[in-house]
Amino acid sequence: MSAKVIDGAALAERVKLDVKQRAAQLAASGRRPALAAVLIGSTPAGELYAGRQAQACENAGIDYRLHKLGADTTQAAAERELKSLSTDPAVTGIMLHLPVPPHLHATDLQYRIDPVKDVEGVNPANIGYVVYGHTLIAPCTAMAVIELIETTGVDLRGAEAVVVGASEIAGKPIALLLTQRLATVTLCHIATRDLKMHTKRADVLVVAAGKPGLIGADHVKPGAIVIDVGINRVTLPDGSKKTVGDVDFDAVSAKAAYITPVPGGVGPMTVAMLLKNTMRSAELAAEIRSPKSE
Repeated sequence: MSAKVIDGAALAERVKLDVKQRAAQLAASGRRPALAAVLIGSTPAGELYAGRQAQACENAGIDYRLHKLGADTTQAAAERELKSLSTDPAVTGIMLHLPVPPHLHATDLQYRIDPVKDVEGVNPANIGYVVYGHTLIAPCTAMAVIELIETTGVDLRGAEAVVVGASEIAGKPIALLLTQRLATVTLCHIATRDLKMHTKRADVLVVAAGKPGLIGADHVKPGAIVIDVGINRVTLPDGSKKTVGDVDFDAVSAKAAYITPVPGGVGPMTVAMLLKNTMRSAELAAEIRSPKSE
């Protein structure tokens, strides 16, 4: 058996095209989507990511506004900025660049973002909506994983799904969204005693542990769908660097039915989901402000 590679980059382009069309339709009604990104403390990586984000938004027809705050910004000042953006009718979506300076509490800041404008789905209210099966805006990585799985056409209802890694922005929301689709879900984490026992019975295996090569062929059920969320930079024997996932791609490809590559799988889809969530926020805001709701 040789697994079919799920092309996240190609799927991401289709998502972006859909977002562009929806953004044009909304703009034609006089309600252009606008994403406000908050960057606290300038770093080369942060500036680079913000630049790429701005370009992606421009290509999709979404206004992008970067709000830069100094590295010495206080918690209160940062919270005021997010509150101001949350109440600004010209802003339809908000995201906070991470990491923030160590003296700030990122989670508390994220809580200050209006749930409707929370394009990353990190406000507790949005996580709560997922728990109760009424998703408003879900975390980008989790939505990327679900969309990649759904491209296989495999029915998730009753499927055995195992998620390895229980982070707040990936593993836990992925498990919730799979449960929402009536999969039978096992969430493995650092205290799981026999990881292989769980992963070997998974029809759908999602790995988001941040450990390169954690999952080998002997962890995988023949014919499984394997989604690799991990992005790890490793040093090769010759000293060069390489980006790899949490899954041994070559070994697992010989056993699985479907697999995502790293890079080129979940990564580009996560970026596309940010744009899709931004469009979702803009549409929700337009609905809230429509004459019939006033």
